[in-house]
Amino acid sequence: MTQFTIDPRILGDSLEVADLALCAVRLMDDARYPWLLLLPRRAGLEQFTDLDEPETAQLASEIRVAAAALRAVLPFERVNVSALGNIVRQLHIHVVGRHESDSAWPGPVWGQGLRAPRETAQNTVIIEQLRLHLTRET
Repeated sequence: MTQFTIDPRILGDSLEVADLALCAVRLMDDARYPWLLLLPRRAGLEQFTDLDEPETAQLASEIRVAAAALRAVLPFERVNVSALGNIVRQLHIHVVGRHESDSAWPGPVWGQGLRAPRETAQNTVIIEQLRLHLTRET
């Protein structure tokens, strides 16, 4: 059986936050947007439709939990949820907080400018707060 691993491109752009029942939760290291990635911890998944019915329901629940935690820590006006997979084929769900004043509004965040990494101390605080909210919600 193949072991679950995270694509190196995701590892290079994001930081570990927590593990939920199904998904690894990671914070995108981009100060421009409140942004989480959810990766179902199953080897070989590429498409949302690769999940079975109970996993699909669990993923939907975890998306709601992640969005609520993200909103509590880094408030935003709208949430965008998407699974593209055009470049990184590993199944991962983007949960992105949006503001009408953000640099990509009203378009999508991908392909807009360069990633703006946060200071390490800022990421540490955000991750600690996210973990607190995620454990309350699950």
